[in-house]
Amino acid sequence: MISGKVWGETELIEANHALEFHRIETTKGGVCSKHKHEFKWNGFYVEKGKFLIRVWQNDYDLVDETVLVEGQWTKVKPGVYHQFEALEDTTAFEVYWAEFNHNDIVREDVGYAK
Repeated sequence: MISGKVWGETELIEANHALEFHRIETTKGGVCSKHKHEFKWNGFYVEKGKFLIRVWQNDYDLVDETVLVEGQWTKVKPGVYHQFEALEDTTAFEVYWAEFNHNDIVREDVGYAK
């Protein structure tokens, strides 16, 4: 399904219980909203063009800016405001996923041996 956006269009390629995978097309100057995802990681891979990814850090007063060109990838962790801007006409892939928490165990005791 292709959806129009003010900055271009996005096509949902796959969505399941573990991830979402989108193809995005935007022309030079297209900028998405400044937003965050509470629980999802957001990854960007550029197929062609040039993308600027801005990330407003929570831990310090800084906006990180990463420029991606063809074949490059970056990801943004959950809970962090971010935004992309097309510096050229760009085709990119966007992936969302929730990270499995390997430390999610809550113990009442340490167990025992008989």
